[in-house]
Amino acid sequence: MAQVLEFKLPDLGEGLTEAEIVRWLVAVGDVVAIDQPVVEVETAKAMVEVPCPYGGVVTARFGEEGTELPVGAPLLTVAVGAAAGTAAAPAPETAGTTSGSASSADSAVSSEYSGNVLVGYGTAGPAARRRRIRPQTPAVVNPTPNATAGPTPTARATAVAVPAPEGPVPVISPLVRKLARDRGLDLREVRGSGPEGLILRADVERALTARETPAAPVAPAPPAAAAVGERIPLRGLRGAVADKLSRSRTEIPDATCWVDADATELMAARAAMNAAGGPKISLLALLARICAHALARFPELNATVDTATREIVRLPSVHLGFAAQTPRGLVVPVVRDAGTRTAESLTEEFARLTESARQGTLTPADLTGGTFTLNNYGVFGVDGSTPIINHPEAAMLGVGRIIPKPWVHQGELAVRQVVQLSFTFDHRVCDGGTAGGFLRYVADCVEQPAVLLRTV
Repeated sequence: MAQVLEFKLPDLGEGLTEAEIVRWLVAVGDVVAIDQPVVEVETAKAMVEVPCPYGGVVTARFGEEGTELPVGAPLLTVAVGAAAGTAAAPAPETAGTTSGSASSADSAVSSEYSGNVLVGYGTAGPAARRRRIRPQTPAVVNPTPNATAGPTPTARATAVAVPAPEGPVPVISPLVRKLARDRGLDLREVRGSGPEGLILRADVERALTARETPAAPVAPAPPAAAAVGERIPLRGLRGAVADKLSRSRTEIPDATCWVDADATELMAARAAMNAAGGPKISLLALLARICAHALARFPELNATVDTATREIVRLPSVHLGFAAQTPRGLVVPVVRDAGTRTAESLTEEFARLTESARQGTLTPADLTGGTFTLNNYGVFGVDGSTPIINHPEAAMLGVGRIIPKPWVHQGELAVRQVVQLSFTFDHRVCDGGTAGGFLRYVADCVEQPAVLLRTV
């Protein structure tokens, strides 16, 4: 007799207590292998695929796309065992035995439990076991798949016809999906304006406006009947960012200082390095090297404050976060051990994390553990800013755009490549002298990259 097992949303770690269903990867009636991803969820940290530790036939799913579930809530139920095995033709590569034998049918949906539910990092096992497998005969499913009633563990059940899943639509945000679903808009008819055709909220709103625009002019509604402004829930990534920034401004007595620096020599040094052949070096990597050396001279700023014990905790390694704007919002991936990396290694890691951020595939480990943040807001075409510290860190360096400006160079007025640097620091960990010394050293390295040679 088949046994129906319930798979619950696992503990996502890092203090995360809930997740939102973005996309189901299996349907009721599908045969799933052990450790096969079954649902894509969005947490406050990242978008991850959740693997199921059971192998068998999916009998029920709990929650539609866009539904937010707490940790420990049921995700789906799986029928495992001999009865479930006879309901679907086993795939030889999944069964691992001779096709057609009783043991083959059992092993295709065995009740083995892997225990590997490591969200965001994948699970153990060969890639062949992670394939989505469709049953070749009508699958045995729970006759009452209602989420409130729960599955009935029985070997005799009726076959339920499952509609074919929709084709892939380039949408990341569950809020965009919900907006389209609530307004009855088919996302397959929307042309995305984001990277690689990604459908953004603005695309959906334009499509809705075009669909709902009347053929003839209508009289405007009187002021008393004016529509209420749109309400957007602060949840998911946007909610997590709001909470973290609010906590930073509430707990940290921050102060900001800034300075203009002549970046002409730094830009020339980068051009010379890239002209020599080999991997190209990014400007962000050179700024990261400067930050790492500055933190070695001013270790007070590579720290955090333990409010419970009223202690400043200086950290031994520099794990450098950098602000990255994505279609989902602002994220801060972390480069581990930035202080020991070369410019080439930093360039490669920045590129990898940036691409993962754009694709929404950053893991919780990629987004946590930072000790200092570098914010290059110059990519937005602005000169200056007063950054908000990435709690619980103690400081953040902001870099504006590098543009030609009049500058006194060697006693004469010249056009130089000038950048504004801003530095926000936690006044609990140091005073203005330390913060000013850090920022001045960074500016000196920007103006004269050879300064780094004396500290290597």
